[in-house]
Amino acid sequence: MELTQAVILALIQGVTEFLPISSTAHLILVPYITGWTDQGLAYDVALNTATWLAVVIYFRQDISGLAAGFLRLLREKTLDGNHDGKLALMVAAATVPVGIGGLLAHDIVAHDLRTLTVIGWSSIIWGVVLWLADRRPGSGEVRSMGWGSALFIGLSQMIALIPGTSRSGITMTAGLFSGLSRSGAARFSFLLAIVVGALAGGKEGVDMVRSGMETPWLAVFVGGVVAFVAAYLAIHYFLKLISRSSMNVFVVYRIILGVV
Repeated sequence: MELTQAVILALIQGVTEFLPISSTAHLILVPYITGWTDQGLAYDVALNTATWLAVVIYFRQDISGLAAGFLRLLREKTLDGNHDGKLALMVAAATVPVGIGGLLAHDIVAHDLRTLTVIGWSSIIWGVVLWLADRRPGSGEVRSMGWGSALFIGLSQMIALIPGTSRSGITMTAGLFSGLSRSGAARFSFLLAIVVGALAGGKEGVDMVRSGMETPWLAVFVGGVVAFVAAYLAIHYFLKLISRSSMNVFVVYRIILGVV
């Protein structure tokens, strides 16, 4: 793999991974546009690990709070007054549906659904649904969430298995429909991304070891650094953007992408 290809793929992965525009759709489209051959499993693992590290480091204080709350739950055996412990359980419960769906529908998602037609329609349809949800955002924040909202958002992640849907986009959409504010919906989506990313990355890592593929170490290192920086900045500026404006720019982009 040439370094130019490595850097471009890393930028695309880093910028789109946590925005509501589907990183999978963009990475599937790149070979159609450039004629590049598949970058290989080792490089995919490197990029996914890098973007996962970016969201973990960015939300390190939230993670620390959730871990402390969970340990407190184990000690006290009650959730009374333990908001962090309750949120930790919500995040775990909301991850179960997509984990089960990913295992059951892996072959269909990996092969049958990775088409331009599916990507195009998913981008448009779920872009319009995001627009509908974003018209009247709620005022709730993550710590005020109920179990119903958490499970609804978790179930919505299963739709994100369809290429072009966007895991971030569908969970933020579900969060907005549940009465969360834009920033609240985004923060819960990012917390879910930490768990989902760890599970997916672990599976990809096992697959890579089993495949025994040769690793392009220079491309992996450069791509990982670029993806990490791009993802970290994308998270930071996305949260700033939605704190003062709507998600219309992402809706318009999705529709244009789908049409093209």
